[in-house]
Amino acid sequence: MLTKEQALKKYFGYTTFRPLQAEIIDNILAGNDSLVLMPTGGGKSVCFQIPALVSDGLCVVISPLIALMKDQVEGLKANGVAAAYLNSTVSAAEQNKIEQACYDKQLKLLYLSPEKLFSNSYIQILSQFPISLFAIDEAHCISFWGHDFRPEYTQLNKLKKYFPDIPIIALTATADRVTRKDILQQLSIDESNVFISSFDRPNLSLTVLPARGRIQYIIDFISTHRGQAGIVYCLSRKSTEDLAEKLVKAGYKAKAYHAGMEAQQRSQTQEDFLKDDIQIICATIAFGMGIDKSNVRWVIHYNLPKNIESFYQEIGRAGRDGMPSETILFYNISDYFVQIDFLKDLTPERRELQTAKLDRMRQYAEADICRRRILISYFNETVDKDCGNCDVCRNPRSKFDATILAQKALSAVVRTDEKIAIGAAIEILRGSHVKSLVEKGYDKLKTFGVGKELRAEEWADYLLQMLNSGVVDIAYDEGHSLKLNNTSWQVLKEGRKVMLSRAQSPQQKKEQLLEQEYKRKSKKEVLSEDLFDRLKVLRKQLADSQGVPAYIIFNDKTLSEMAADMPLSEASMLEVSGVGQQKFELYGQLFLDEILTFAKGAQNNGSKIKGATYLVTHELYQQGNSPEEIAAQRGMNIVTIYGHLCQLVENGAKDINLRSMINDSELTFINKALTTLPPVDNALKPVFDYLGGEVDYHKIRIAHTLMKQRITK
Repeated sequence: MLTKEQALKKYFGYTTFRPLQAEIIDNILAGNDSLVLMPTGGGKSVCFQIPALVSDGLCVVISPLIALMKDQVEGLKANGVAAAYLNSTVSAAEQNKIEQACYDKQLKLLYLSPEKLFSNSYIQILSQFPISLFAIDEAHCISFWGHDFRPEYTQLNKLKKYFPDIPIIALTATADRVTRKDILQQLSIDESNVFISSFDRPNLSLTVLPARGRIQYIIDFISTHRGQAGIVYCLSRKSTEDLAEKLVKAGYKAKAYHAGMEAQQRSQTQEDFLKDDIQIICATIAFGMGIDKSNVRWVIHYNLPKNIESFYQEIGRAGRDGMPSETILFYNISDYFVQIDFLKDLTPERRELQTAKLDRMRQYAEADICRRRILISYFNETVDKDCGNCDVCRNPRSKFDATILAQKALSAVVRTDEKIAIGAAIEILRGSHVKSLVEKGYDKLKTFGVGKELRAEEWADYLLQMLNSGVVDIAYDEGHSLKLNNTSWQVLKEGRKVMLSRAQSPQQKKEQLLEQEYKRKSKKEVLSEDLFDRLKVLRKQLADSQGVPAYIIFNDKTLSEMAADMPLSEASMLEVSGVGQQKFELYGQLFLDEILTFAKGAQNNGSKIKGATYLVTHELYQQGNSPEEIAAQRGMNIVTIYGHLCQLVENGAKDINLRSMINDSELTFINKALTTLPPVDNALKPVFDYLGGEVDYHKIRIAHTLMKQRITK
């Protein structure tokens, strides 16, 4: 039986576990139940997949997401793991085949939906399988307090009744303290077996922008991210369709996705996105719950999400491979009011809960402090420094004394008997002669036009800051009208100072962000990006030929590491994170050949690439040239060429016959010196001097390599 470390390398291509993974795996293998909280992309699946692989028996994975089951099973099979899923898409004949494989101990992981688990006494069938572990994914669905509560999930508390001796691991990416407590209680998991990973995803940049002009910004943004996969989340079905249409007209491969589409159309759109046949999905939140696509490079929220859990889960679909990825939220206060209206039909208890969650989301959007701090603290994790990777940290806004500005706004609210919403307040302050204001006589107010020097979006920014800092209140049950409070009157009557962050126009924010996309790159970075693009093309060709998503072959992080390190041998390729033995046997040589071709081309064009000079020597050797002929053709010292050949052998080249380049007496003579002198890697002169200068340097190099090869074999 493999160790957990051996299984990690063999099946997943990684040499080290991420934080907490090893401890969680050990806890499960000891027979203990566990609750695991890890952010999306944090490596939750490995926590139950590795125990399944190193244990006898079957791991049953409960997941509510059919698409995720399919993706994870495809990924496991590509890694050489025996896995299957049972859901409504599986035929009766196929189900019988899968069940027989479970009886025969031929499967290591079986994915089920909770509905399947408890339908038609299926749990009785499960009891006949050799089960070693139950894994419950999306465990927050169990709790009433979770953002995605699903009543059918509450039946999972019966698992302990039917399988008292089988350990359970519950996993979620989004659960605050109250939700965690509920999960533990329902699944009877001891509090000592809770593992909470950091919710920090430092590879995700966080940005909030004003909603005005968002369509043009999105088009400009995508132009700097050509070829990258991304998701735009919209509040309405119509928005998804309108935006997708505009992006297609702008020349991008985009499609809409929402629950109103035919099931087959939704499925095809999702498949096209997974296989990189389309670059952009414009979707409602119905999309992405089951997407295990690792190379999503950006996520944009066209509207304000309903809570931080949903927002965090949705942005977590970017950068699952750990590569730098971007997230943008467009914020408009009207989106907040729309979300409030959506809650009116809920029960009072549920409405109160969801309103409180929505308010926290709004505070995030309006904040002028580090946004990552807000996100992470929501999940009860302490953060002691700013992240440096959100818009607030990158471009801190300067504060100014806005007391007079606030007094103007508050005066407008008072003179309208506190009956105006933010939009009307802005129109009054800017002196807009719109019909609705004139009819009410607001154009006759002393405050009419007193703030016309500011743009509408500036006033919107300042009024939101005033709301967020408690300078003014809002009455949602009175048409969202602005109301004065004690602080408001202190500002008006006593001159209490109001400090606000200076407003930025959407154009200013856009220019700042887009400017960061055009940072000057070194020649090495450009070469790496060029090779990365070539490797992506090869990956797409392989994926298309097999009918699987591209990331099933290798994810972006693995390709990026290949492009940066340019491995030129089997040994060095196997050191790349994400390249396991199975993946190398399937695809390794193809990618090595592509890197080799690129490196040679770059070398010929005058670019210095580490290891490329060895490749040129290797190619000339393969063409039948002797080391002396290679040295002559390349204009190099013969010792250098022999050094190349030795290094190639040490890197794993199997077609170079070093033994034919040195006779027995020479080898014996040199080996005596090598075994007598203190070992100094590849240092030739001490050996040369010890032998009285009677042996050529290149012969010493050959003998040294042959000795190293014998030691390592």
